[in-house]
Parts: sequence; C-alpha cells; structure tokens
Amino acid sequence: MSETVERCGCAVDLPLALPGEGQRIERMQGHWLLARAGKRVLRPGGLDLTRRMLDALAISEQDRVVEFAPGLGITAGMVLRENPMQYCAVERDPVAAKRLEAQLPRNRGQVVQARAEDSGLPGGSATVVYGEAMLSMQTADQKERIVSEAVRLLAPGGRYGIHELCLRPDDISEDKRREIASAMSREIHVGVQPLCESEWATLLERHGLKLVWTGEAAMDLLEPRRMLRDEGLLGCLRIAFNVIRDPNLRRRMAAMRKIFSKYRDYLCAISLVSVR
Repeated sequence: MSETVERCGCAVDLPLALPGEGQRIERMQGHWLLARAGKRVLRPGGLDLTRRMLDALAISEQDRVVEFAPGLGITAGMVLRENPMQYCAVERDPVAAKRLEAQLPRNRGQVVQARAEDSGLPGGSATVVYGEAMLSMQTADQKERIVSEAVRLLAPGGRYGIHELCLRPDDISEDKRREIASAMSREIHVGVQPLCESEWATLLERHGLKLVWTGEAAMDLLEPRRMLRDEGLLGCLRIAFNVIRDPNLRRRMAAMRKIFSKYRDYLCAISLVSVR
C-alpha cells in the first residue's frame, strides 16, 4: 500500500507495507489488525498517556534515546520533535522496521531489527529507554529479560519509561486474572499477560530502578471519544470506511471492543517512569 508520510517536514508518498500484510484477517495479531483498519495510535492509554510519559521522561537535545518496539512510529515522531542527540528504534518485525526506516528523517535516527531483550546495542549507550504496549504481551521471563536489557543500555541516571495494560484492583483474584488473559489472548491472537500496578512497580524495582512517576488512563482504545482524540475526524472516517467495506475486519474489531468493554472494570492503562 502507499501512504503519505512526513519526512523532514515534507509530505511524500512512500510504498509503506503494514506488518501482517498478506495474512488473513482472522489470524492477524490484534495490533496489526487495528493498523490494517487505519488506526495509527495503538497504545492502551492513547496519545494523552504517551504525552504524559514523555513529559516525565523530559527528553532533551542532550539525550540518547532507545525505543523498544516502535510499531507504526507515532511516538518516535513525537520524540524526534524534541531533537535528541540520538534516536534508535529496536524493532523485531522486519516490515515494521523497514516502514519506520522510511519515515525517519534522514540522519536523525536508526532502526535496529532485533528483539528488545537482545538489542545488540552497546551497554550504557542510552540516557532514555522506553517501550509501549509490548511488555503486556510477554511472558514473565520475557518481561524480566526486556527490563534487564533496558537497564544494561542505560547510563547511570538514565530514565526508563513503560506504557502498558494494567489489571485492577491490586488484589484481583487469580481466577479473574486467568479469565481475562485467556479471553484477551483468544480475541487478540497474541498472548496477553498484564500486571497489577504494584507488580509493574516491583518488576522495575527488582532490576535496581527507582520509580519516579506513575500515570494511569482508562482502557478506552476502541471507544468513540478516545478514537476521535487519538485519530482525529479524518482518521476516524478512514477507519469507518475500511471497517464498513470488510466484514471480517468488522467482526474482529467488534469482538475486540466487546472484550475490552466486558472487562473494563478490571483493566486500565498505566505508565511508569523510573531512573537507574
């Protein structure tokens, strides 16, 4: 597909394939399904929570930034407007990596195709590391390895930010936790294992990080008001057009929204910023 993107302030047409291209809608992972529908903001807390996380990270011209799993590159664009000294994205999906490379302003950043837990980047080379909507989809062991890699990359005093799904309340029963994880994994077609707020904090602290900021937002990813704020009117119209003309896409998105609505009392979005 061809899409107009902005590079160095100029709109250009580039042949940008979306991850999951060629897969059947019925089998596609939920985040790439939403991207196929035209949704560009794929973070559980929306742009508002991303902005609040970036404010807490306070990225400046002196920072060397690493982003884990940038996806469609929405947050990357927000970070680059702060003119950091360096920006590097670590993206395991080859299509997503190539897409982001095409969108990055020339000489303003690099993309490394690698797993977040094994980036291959030099230790202590970053002052800021962040990742969004990716730890929630990892097993407990993978969560530990990814946070460990973030700490390895950070110079002393560096900041680490995450933006993830969160279970509530903190004393949620194990039965309800398993029920939610199973239902979401079944509909989204990727393993979903969110943590409670205290568990997210403990995960960071276990790796020697000091928590300095926490923010929350409703899990309203597919609710009309959030969609309008995140995507704008034209973006919402684009999504509506794509959904109306594709019944399989429509069924999958309706099923995902139903799951989010069913468990809305037990789900929210959370962002935490910590310091090494």
